[in-house]
Amino acid sequence: MEQYTAWKALITSGEAVSAWQKFYVYFYQAFLEKNRWQQYLNGVGTTLYVTALALILGVILGIIVAVVRTAHDQQRPGHRNPILGILDLIFRVYVTVIRGTPMMVQLLIMGFVVFASSKNFALVGALTLGINSGAYQAEIIRGGLMSVDAGQMEASRSLGLNYFDTMRFVIIPQAIKAILPALGNEFIVLLKDTSLISVIGGKELLYAARAIVSRTYEAMYPFLITAAIYLILVMIFTWLLGIFERRLRTSDRR
Repeated sequence: MEQYTAWKALITSGEAVSAWQKFYVYFYQAFLEKNRWQQYLNGVGTTLYVTALALILGVILGIIVAVVRTAHDQQRPGHRNPILGILDLIFRVYVTVIRGTPMMVQLLIMGFVVFASSKNFALVGALTLGINSGAYQAEIIRGGLMSVDAGQMEASRSLGLNYFDTMRFVIIPQAIKAILPALGNEFIVLLKDTSLISVIGGKELLYAARAIVSRTYEAMYPFLITAAIYLILVMIFTWLLGIFERRLRTSDRR
């Protein structure tokens, strides 16, 4: 602490200091002074909380939309279900609108228009991110479902399984193995997109960094620390996905 105070006084007075002294002072100021590391830690907690909620919502929406749209597309000629037709139209509009508008605009609409009276900014952010991610996941999952050989659906139906049991026990498990890398990329994008909820007041990692910048008047180190934390989180997430993929490949060989 005494070293930090002395070196900071030298920098403030304009005297020449070494690169190490500058690094030490600015890093200490951005991370250790007044226990500012706790602000980053709280931001990471909010980031992971929002990511988890958005991930769950996105997966649920993605599977529902993908299964319904696949069921509609796989109907036999002359046996069209009108309910599936209506749902397919609604989901097409949903996917088109969400994928065709910027995430930032969606957050601003949800935060300042739809939920203008809400003070739970993290939950509003998670809901928006989940709805956004669901549209992208739906197309990824639908592509995986359509890639499974149609003969497996026919064989399962001939054994007495209904459509949704066939999807649950036969088609979806095979599709997940094929689309896992693409889903993994979408999950990583979702983790990084949590930084956007700071525009509506969500107190996640970037919000913490900006708060520290406003107190220290030095932007580089708080943002570099934030970038490093995001990188570590992404690397951990990628490592976990790699373990999951290897286990799936192992189960295939047994």
